[in-house]
Parts: sequence; C-alpha cells; structure tokens
Amino acid sequence: MFGQHPGYRVLVCGDHDRASEIRPTHSLSDVAGADIVVVPGYEDPNLPVPEDYLRALRTAVERGARVVAVCTGVFALAASGVLNGRTATTHWRHTERLRLRYPTVDVVENRLFVEDGAILTSAGAGAGIDACLYVVGADFGTAVADGVAKDVVFATARDANEPQYRDALAPTRDSLHATREWAIENLGSALTVQRMADHSLLSRRTFIRRFVRETGMPPMQWVTLQRIISARRLLETSDWTVERIAGTTGFGTAANFRTLFRRELGVTPTAYRRSHAPGGLAVRQGA
Repeated sequence: MFGQHPGYRVLVCGDHDRASEIRPTHSLSDVAGADIVVVPGYEDPNLPVPEDYLRALRTAVERGARVVAVCTGVFALAASGVLNGRTATTHWRHTERLRLRYPTVDVVENRLFVEDGAILTSAGAGAGIDACLYVVGADFGTAVADGVAKDVVFATARDANEPQYRDALAPTRDSLHATREWAIENLGSALTVQRMADHSLLSRRTFIRRFVRETGMPPMQWVTLQRIISARRLLETSDWTVERIAGTTGFGTAANFRTLFRRELGVTPTAYRRSHAPGGLAVRQGA
C-alpha cells in the first residue's frame, strides 16, 4: 500500500552487462526480496538462459514468491525446473516446442493463462496483461483491477479459460457479445440457457455450442462467474447487506450466496469484504 492507495513497488532486476531492450534498474540479487516475480517474454525461446537467472527463479519459488511468466518467459521457468510436474501454457506458436523440450511439464493449449499454485503462465503479451490484472484483483479486489484496466486502456480482465484462438470457421468473437451484455445487465433475474438462447435468436443447441467456442465455458458456468464478479465489486465498494447483494446478483438467498461464494473463492462474503473494503468501510447489519 502507498498512502491510501493500493499498489506495488516495481523493480526491474537483471544483469546490466547482458541486458538488451529492457534495462534493469536493480541487480539480479534484488529478486531475493520480491513477493511477485514477473518473467517477460523474449524473442527466441531457443536461447539458453544464464544459470544465475535460473537460480534466482528456483530460489523465488522455493521461498514461496508468486511467479508470473508472460508468453515465452515460460521457457525460462521450465529450464529452471520449477515447472516439473506442473501445468503451464504459452503462446500457441510455442506450445508444441515447450511440450517436446520439457516433457515433465503438463502443457495446456488454447488458454489465456494457467495458474498452478503460486505460478502463473500466460499466452501472448495481451494475455500477460490479463494475468497481471488477475493478480491485482486477487491482491486488491476487482474494483481496483477494473481501475487499472481503465488506466491502461485495456478491457476488463478476461477469464483464464477463455481460448487464445478459435477455429477459422467459428463465429466471430463478438457474435454473442450483445447477449452476454444483456445477461450481465440482468444478473438479478432468473437467467437460463433458454432465455439467453432466445435473446440471441439461436436454437438452444447452437447457442450452447457457439457460447462455449467464444468464452471457453458453458453458459451457466459463465453466468455464475459474472455473478461472483458482480458480488465481489459490491462487497468491495458498497455497504449493502449480504441479503441485498445476493438478490441483486441473482444468487437468491443469502445462504445460497454464502455457499457458492465460499466454494468459488475459499472465503465467506464477510471475510472477503473485511480484507478488501477500502478504509474500513462501515457495513450494515446483516452483512
């Protein structure tokens, strides 16, 4: 935290003698004090990674730091050995190369980013922004992550399961955009697959198939995710009771909301609010 505003202290660490496009501001030894280590992508993943860099990555993972690898940065993680037995992804052009070179890594294709424990790996540079917004949201809440996305003129972070690419003959990314926007505006109503299919003017079967292609998940799973996101924002920014938030976001009863929220996030709504509400936001009775 910096004053009243959440944030990070960012250090660019590396070997000054070997740096190229990115000029380090601190030495490689400063990685030892980092809570989050971001490994940027680099042009040629075939290049060997210096041993001191690999050692810094291994040490960071061993002491429990979070590590985010963007695009081809995953090859450095794999070379260090910290991905052995873990799940990871990278840009679709490099997934097969990653799989062949590091067979002990479980390579997932066509995902924006993958989280395995404290390690996040992402696809291209755009997906790297999604992954970083995900980290910001986890640390400071979705409202802060939304603000960061707005500051960098980036859309609200996409879900990790969203595919990197789609089949050439698949519908365009925005073919169901209007229906998704309509669903978000009506989260408090009784949304069903059939209602969304009717709104999209498609048959139920065609709608489901197209929806999964465009979002990477079934319609009702996506609806639950949007309800969770909306509830998180309200817990972070309002003094509404849990009962009111449950009704507004479509969870129905407070009991149902608490159960689903804890299942998805591992904490109760009240605990989430306590850790994310700014400035000790006063909460009304019943929250």
